[in-house]
Amino acid sequence: MARLRRTPPDDLAHDARALYEKITAGPRGRFMVDPDGGLAGPFNAMLLSPPVGDPLQELGAAVRYRSSLSDRARELAVLVVAGHENSAFERQAHEPIARELGFTGDQLKALRDGEPLALDDPAERAVLAVTRALVARKDLDDAEYAALGERELFELTTLVGYYTTLALQLRVFRV
Repeated sequence: MARLRRTPPDDLAHDARALYEKITAGPRGRFMVDPDGGLAGPFNAMLLSPPVGDPLQELGAAVRYRSSLSDRARELAVLVVAGHENSAFERQAHEPIARELGFTGDQLKALRDGEPLALDDPAERAVLAVTRALVARKDLDDAEYAALGERELFELTTLVGYYTTLALQLRVFRV
């Protein structure tokens, strides 16, 4: 059972309402609003503290829409984190995106369960290996570090940290 009530937008304080408007106006907004107008998923909790919630959602937008990682690499990494953290919400939100990008049901199951996964693209194989190392050990050996460019590695470690944070919040607030 959810611990956090979804607040309709008309009941929000001014700063929370401004953040609500920012989230719902962006590309994620159409997916995150319930029938009563409340925010679903991790975004509802962000309204509790707009000074912290706004930069957090901005980080998420940067990771999702402005990084150099390919769409497939990004979704691959998100689903590795979701599987490792057992985050049903993130799986539910990102598996359809991954399907649209060509991931098969068997590949999604492997990501969900942490099973071996054969990928044709060498860059995707590197993202998979590095992300699995990051969630398992919270560090990389020299070969894993060298598998990606430094920009991609920075963006990937940021993505892993962001989605791990969301998984924690989703778990604590029982979303």
